[in-house]
Amino acid sequence: MDFEKLDVWKMSARLSADLYKNLRNLNDWGFKDQITRSGLSVPSNIAEGMSRESAKERLRFLSIAKGSCAELRTQIYIGIDIGYIERQAGQDWIQQTKRIAAMLSGLMNKIKVELEPGSSSLKPPASSL
Repeated sequence: MDFEKLDVWKMSARLSADLYKNLRNLNDWGFKDQITRSGLSVPSNIAEGMSRESAKERLRFLSIAKGSCAELRTQIYIGIDIGYIERQAGQDWIQQTKRIAAMLSGLMNKIKVELEPGSSSLKPPASSL
């Protein structure tokens, strides 16, 4: 599957771009570097994972993306608390990270089916059984 077609990739890529745009004038280079890196890691790992051949490899990279999403959410909370991130923007980003994490879980569950013994992507739909 082309990662560009995945809503979770699209959403996470937009969030990453949003972070860069909104934090471009922040002078705390350490914080800005860390939060933009974790934000960029999410769509990057989705892209890399979905380009892998095996289901096991895809799951590994999606798991990394999900972990980066949690890291990003933590940094947003801290950014709000220390006044680097405007509260409303931060709350919006937190909701987006929660949605992205849920979408990643769903995608991972779908891929896990491929790892089950006897599973086949050529199974007939349940209604025709």
